[in-house]
Amino acid sequence: MRKVFSGLTLRPYQKDNSLIRVCEKKLHAPCRYFRILKKSLDARDKADIRWVYTVECGTEEYTPPPRMFEQVRRAPRVVIVGAGPAGLFCALRLLDHGVRPVILERGKRVEERAQDVKAFSETGILDPASNIQFGEGGAGAFSDGKLNTQTNSPLNRDVLDTFVRFGAPAEVGYLGKPHVGSDHLKKVVANIRQYILSRGGEFRFSTKLEDVCVKNGALVSFTANGQTEACDALVLAVGHSARDTFEMLLGRGLVMQQKEFAVGVRIEHLQAAIGRAQYGPGYAALPPADYKLVSHASERAVFTFCMCPGGVVVPAASAEGGVVVNGMSDFARDGKNANSALVVQVRREDFGSDHPLAGVAFQRKLERAAFSAAGGGYKAPVQLVGDFLADRESYYFGEVRPTYAPATAFVPMQAIFPRALTDALKAALPDMDGKLGGFAAYESVLTGVESRTSSPVRIVRGADLQAENAAGVYPCGEGCGYAGGITSAAADGIRAAEAIVQKYL
Repeated sequence: MRKVFSGLTLRPYQKDNSLIRVCEKKLHAPCRYFRILKKSLDARDKADIRWVYTVECGTEEYTPPPRMFEQVRRAPRVVIVGAGPAGLFCALRLLDHGVRPVILERGKRVEERAQDVKAFSETGILDPASNIQFGEGGAGAFSDGKLNTQTNSPLNRDVLDTFVRFGAPAEVGYLGKPHVGSDHLKKVVANIRQYILSRGGEFRFSTKLEDVCVKNGALVSFTANGQTEACDALVLAVGHSARDTFEMLLGRGLVMQQKEFAVGVRIEHLQAAIGRAQYGPGYAALPPADYKLVSHASERAVFTFCMCPGGVVVPAASAEGGVVVNGMSDFARDGKNANSALVVQVRREDFGSDHPLAGVAFQRKLERAAFSAAGGGYKAPVQLVGDFLADRESYYFGEVRPTYAPATAFVPMQAIFPRALTDALKAALPDMDGKLGGFAAYESVLTGVESRTSSPVRIVRGADLQAENAAGVYPCGEGCGYAGGITSAAADGIRAAEAIVQKYL
């Protein structure tokens, strides 16, 4: 007999296995099977913070049966472009059905890529093909590895379980706000690669998609690194920064649309200050605190995004002459600072053009303005929150020191962003401070620019997930406009795999 119990609570100092005794009382028998399905922290009452659980337990030992997948008899030749979450999870699901894919990745293996990212931070020398945007694991491999999502897809459970299967901490499978951490995520990505290779899949690193041939509305072939090959299906899991790929695909007749997104800055506070604000004086005994804030104090929505407790702000440029920032934290989240994207809604009218790639041009303009204003060398422009609100230049740091490397330069954010965006940020900061005390503290640090929150384009696809006017091409994931984070991108990769398989079953 197995039962599910919800709403079970423990104090922060109690361990998860204390729940077994609670379950035995409810079952009136020894508990021989026990599994945590969900765990979340209830901090609404700072005087009585508790962990809240949903558990499955039973009086008999139980092992879930393995999932079975129908096998394709005549396996198609499938080529996946991009080894980020969408591409890797597409490959895994294809293998489940007996299809062995080829994965093209313009960047390097995650181990080599980590060295290139480190070198960029230390020297300011950028490798345009191997950086935080490009390479095995995608942009998410150098982030907090957050797996929470606002999408309500039945595939989300598949994604979480797969991460745990390939080496993510077990709690990723049940925490209300699961995160892998950039340190664990690199290992998980490498484990997925080894599994795909062991099952007959193929990786081609440092291999860029250069062209596709579409005739009479259907895919004929693709070209990568100067070599043209035929395939039955081409999965576009290219990521949100593949600007040259977008240009090539538009030139080959794929239908694209402008897509609204958001841009802004990274805001840094002391992690201890966030802990006190969220949990009260007992914050040190709890996991590093996070937050999620939204402001409608102006006509443009402003929100925090990709909050990294105990993390650092990292250089995320992928093109010469532009500054881009992102956030990263390891699993322990034990850094001195907390950081988050603080971004403003960008509208189509801001692009100044009806061209499908006008959003790309908007991003590029901000990134180049940041590079120039900070003096080049991939230094990032920074400003204290108090000075930003008062329209003053900053000259010194307080207790909050920026974590961005290679270097920073004091620059007024008004010198980089359009007035409409800075006005929205000015209205939002005091509003958010009212929701989270200290958020707009004078010495908090703003670092620009956070411009790659999501893709600025959508490659139009039909109900069968094939690109409009290009049968056999499957746009998927965040880069093609169908996801907004690791989990949703991975789930969309699975959907693409299932759509391909349905044609050949």
